Amino acid sequence: MLEITRPTLIVDKDICLQNIERMAQKAAKYNLRFRPHFKTHQSAKIGDWFKLFGVEAITVSSVQMAEYFASHGWKDITIAFSLNILEIDNINRLASAIKLNVLVENREAAQVLSEKCYANLGVYIKIDTGYNRTGIPSSRTSSIDSILEQLSENQKLTFKGFLTHTGHTYQAKSTNEIFSAHFDALLKLRSLKSRYKKQYPHIEISMGDTPAARICGNFEGVDELRPGNFIFYDLMQYSLGVCDIEDIAVRMVCPVLAKHISRNEIVIYGGAVHFSKDTVVNTDGKHLFGRVLIQHEGQKKLLDTNNYLSKLSQEHGTLKVTPANYKNINIGDLVEIIPVHSCLTANLMGHMQTTNGETIRMMPKY
Repeated sequence: MLEITRPTLIVDKDICLQNIERMAQKAAKYNLRFRPHFKTHQSAKIGDWFKLFGVEAITVSSVQMAEYFASHGWKDITIAFSLNILEIDNINRLASAIKLNVLVENREAAQVLSEKCYANLGVYIKIDTGYNRTGIPSSRTSSIDSILEQLSENQKLTFKGFLTHTGHTYQAKSTNEIFSAHFDALLKLRSLKSRYKKQYPHIEISMGDTPAARICGNFEGVDELRPGNFIFYDLMQYSLGVCDIEDIAVRMVCPVLAKHISRNEIVIYGGAVHFSKDTVVNTDGKHLFGRVLIQHEGQKKLLDTNNYLSKLSQEHGTLKVTPANYKNINIGDLVEIIPVHSCLTANLMGHMQTTNGETIRMMPKY
């Protein structure tokens, strides 16, 4: 165990490399451009690991993140987040230096681009394929036509195609629901591509959720794949049947602070400010914030689901454990917790360590 005294996010580089290689091979198998989303790790050092597998184009979730990775040598970036028109000056500066793509989903944003963009810029139209967060429903072709008309007024703007995030796959109750959501999104996007292909011969479809990217096998008509969580995976992906426990590359290591035998509970230094408040449903029907690993008799042991991270406050976490495991965990021990959502956990921590003790800094929060 590394010299750890406070909540620490540990990442296994070997597992990350295996996860990247597997996804890169899948993209190649289906002749898809592999444009991984970097919001999961937000790290220039981890970004370099992708270059080992030929990755040259990336996805980010903010202008700030695009600027960070551009400053570390990435020259082809899509900001997969609906355009914030207040950042048009930053977008112009960045688009003058690299190949940049942005997303629009309304005429107002398209109008700002057509009036104020002076650098070459790729533009995708964000399509809502069922997640109901952002994007235009695929049936609203009149809105799409209005946006395209507005974009055509500025020759610096290139309409790239349609982009979606099928985020409702993360809420699926079975792998069949993932397959169904993915296929429904595929049909909607292929229909749009067919409708506009004559006018825009190079039109593309870009898709980007980890569950479908990992387990689905139909990508007919898709040009680009943008998963992100797959580099780390987490309990959410495991509960969906998307990955195995062995594929999860991150652990939160937390000191044990106190024990309460009357409740079979153990208090750790590690709370919502470290893990976030995301949960999955445990086998007992209750909310689970993480699975527990301990060192026992010289070996690392994953405890069953009768032992889990059951509560979080700001800095504290509470482990509910069986009487047998209560005896095996002592004050001052370090326990490892597999997080429910690795993207939010990494974002909250801001840095991590590899299993061999190397510190990995993430992009600064400012």
